[in-house]
Amino acid sequence: MPSPHSPEFRRRAVELARQGDKPLAQLAKDLGVSRSCLQNWISQAAADDNRALRL
Repeated sequence: MPSPHSPEFRRRAVELARQGDKPLAQLAKDLGVSRSCLQNWISQAAADDNRALRL
């Protein structure tokens, strides 16, 4: 089953979270996702960033 959120939506959510203008809980609520979901996206993006740096 495909994810309900596009990769672009996830990338933008991670960008907004990294800016730190809002607490994660508030940002997640504004985006209509759970805080844990947003945290998972952030963690995955960090892991992807680290893999890209090693290439």
